[in-house]
Amino acid sequence: MTLIESAADRQSTALAPDLRSLPDRAARAWTERMAVRPRAGSTYAVTTESDSTYLVDIARRSCSCPDNRIRGERCKHLRRVAIEITARRVAPPGKQRAVCDACGTVTFVAADAGPPHLCGSCRLETGDIVRDRETGDRLVVTAVTDTAADDGTIEATDETVADYDTNNGYPPDDLVVLAAYLSDAVSASEPREYAFPLSRLRRVEDAELVGGGSQ
Repeated sequence: MTLIESAADRQSTALAPDLRSLPDRAARAWTERMAVRPRAGSTYAVTTESDSTYLVDIARRSCSCPDNRIRGERCKHLRRVAIEITARRVAPPGKQRAVCDACGTVTFVAADAGPPHLCGSCRLETGDIVRDRETGDRLVVTAVTDTAADDGTIEATDETVADYDTNNGYPPDDLVVLAAYLSDAVSASEPREYAFPLSRLRRVEDAELVGGGSQ
């Protein structure tokens, strides 16, 4: 492996493409004003500067415009939909844009997904192995709820998850995650569940499980 010295990466670079080097249709896809709206399946409606609307099917790589339908060209409308999906301005087929309920970033979730909506960094699923940031203990997730920590009540203490002493400092609007200690989940037929604010738990990666790391 060859490491790249930081000095070698100091040259100023534009992130947008150099429009002078692009084919005409690609340059117009980047620069012209268009509105892209998701439709059913893999289709998108693209309205152009001239107020014309065309139907793009991203899966079939087709567009209802003459440039694609008659000339067989990869038109600016097809290119624009691809750009907007890559830039996360519109959702890819089968997905919808949503605000992550945990961190507030814009993410994509399944079109039929109900709450909670979580981004890839925050998403936990039933069966995931997680580590308690406070104690280092490993647990298995039994449920991810759509209840905020300052609304969820711990029955044993009759206080909210947010108010529980060891949860001090975690966001009160964190979603409540239910989890069982890994040793109990393995040995007990009905392991006891505990409630945690989502950000207190860190997903344990496969490599860490195999290596038996404790961090």
